[in-house]
Amino acid sequence: MQVQATELKAWIGRSEIGRDTIGATPVLALTATLDWPPAPVEVGTPLPPLGHWLYFLPMHRQSEIGADGHARRGGFLPPVPLPRRMWAGSQLEFRTPIRVGDRVARTSTIADVSVKDGRSGPLVFVKVRHELRCNDAAEPALVEFHDIVYREAQQPGDTAPPPQAAPDAAAWRRTIVPDDVLLFRYSALTFNGHRIHYDRRYVTEVEGYPGLIVHGPLIATLLLDLLRREQPAADVASFRFKAVRPTFDLHPFHVHGAPQADGQSVRLWAADHEGWLTMDATAVLR
Repeated sequence: MQVQATELKAWIGRSEIGRDTIGATPVLALTATLDWPPAPVEVGTPLPPLGHWLYFLPMHRQSEIGADGHARRGGFLPPVPLPRRMWAGSQLEFRTPIRVGDRVARTSTIADVSVKDGRSGPLVFVKVRHELRCNDAAEPALVEFHDIVYREAQQPGDTAPPPQAAPDAAAWRRTIVPDDVLLFRYSALTFNGHRIHYDRRYVTEVEGYPGLIVHGPLIATLLLDLLRREQPAADVASFRFKAVRPTFDLHPFHVHGAPQADGQSVRLWAADHEGWLTMDATAVLR
């Protein structure tokens, strides 16, 4: 992996530009998936926080899809030779609203590639910077750093890192039932073919997990959705989250929130049915 690290780092600085128009249908579909009452979505309606993940979808040809449901390695992302790929976290700045009807250009750049040795073998971390600009504006409306981690396949005898207890000082709590339909709908919304979210045989027999994995961005969306339910007028300026532990579809899980003493930030987190922390996040309000 030392020689490989040099080759992978050659991807740093690579960029691509994608273009999309913000339509109403994905917003309506997300509204239904999050179990909100139907409401009209007109031109000019601001996207809910993280709604931009429903656009710029990966339109790879079927012949380009690998065994795991992702596009084969290479292209914009570096060709990491490790089979398990996960969304590890993101850091986002919401500068100005993105609205239905906007023409948006997204500039994506490989910001960093690093190789480390983990408990179960090598890990590769790729950080991608996305800048979204609306209607030919000079300044981005949204800036996001997206952290991707690649790791070895599960091996017999591998031990999971020790779990971390979730905080017990929640002001808000909502229970989520991650059934097959919820996972399917979110995969469809994001055109995500990754088989760990819908193919039980693949995820248990090939990748060695006990059940289907709940999408990290879905959990992050549910965290900000909890804030939206509890403080409808909240204007989110920035949001960061880190995936701590996988969440499986075998049991309900919980999303929590607690306003902080500074009056401007809100800690948000997800916990599994045993009370272990699975995602940790912070939203900063304007």
